[in-house]
Amino acid sequence: MKIASFNINGVKARVQALTDWLASTDADLVVLQEIKSVDEGFPREHFQDLGWQVETHGQKGFNGVAILSRLPLEDVTRGLPGDDADEQARYIEATVVGTHAVRIAGLYLPNGNPAPGPKYDYKLAWMERLRLRAAELLASELPVVMLGDYNIIPEPRDAAHPDRWTEDALFLPQSRAAFRAIVNQGWTDAVRIRDPWATRGPFTFWDYQGSAWERDNGIRIDHLLLSPQAADLMIETGVDRDARAGEKPSDHVPVWVRLAA
Repeated sequence: MKIASFNINGVKARVQALTDWLASTDADLVVLQEIKSVDEGFPREHFQDLGWQVETHGQKGFNGVAILSRLPLEDVTRGLPGDDADEQARYIEATVVGTHAVRIAGLYLPNGNPAPGPKYDYKLAWMERLRLRAAELLASELPVVMLGDYNIIPEPRDAAHPDRWTEDALFLPQSRAAFRAIVNQGWTDAVRIRDPWATRGPFTFWDYQGSAWERDNGIRIDHLLLSPQAADLMIETGVDRDARAGEKPSDHVPVWVRLAA
């Protein structure tokens, strides 16, 4: 079972880019972030005609997450527990059924800028809610993949120029500590474990400004966290870097993991 995450940065603007990438991948399930569409506005029929089951948790103009799956989905839930007043569409869960049942948690973590300020406070509060939910998922003892755009640069090697990010919410010490608090529960950072001794990259995001792609001025903020039961099933993981060079691309690229499931 191949599971991927892709921040598409507006599904309506990038239907073709997403369609082209889906045609090139053998992924069985894809979690999307920043669909920037209400549920009824998502081009559902287009992807259903291509053989994908579609589940969305959308919001007008901002945020929004979705799951595309070629395998059966069960027990789909929307919204991160812990704050009934939170109206931002950033979290979706489902169980995908292959050889093994795998719980999928797809997320779009808040950016948090400018920091300090209310947006940063919301980011840290959201991460604490995620930590609590992550603990519950681990307690289930099921294979779980918690994946998406985390808007966190975990380490200096995850940025081409870490010195330029020292005052950014993606790289502040409190942000990185909150991410480590989740990982240290027992999650495996699948992209990092592929090359744990790398001193630079791999990157998953290149800004549209300043020729960032051409200069390889990237950061790694899209992550795949695996529960111990999922990590035991891991075969390989990767970053589809070439997607950034396509026609009208997202500023993110897909990350993926293949499980023996």
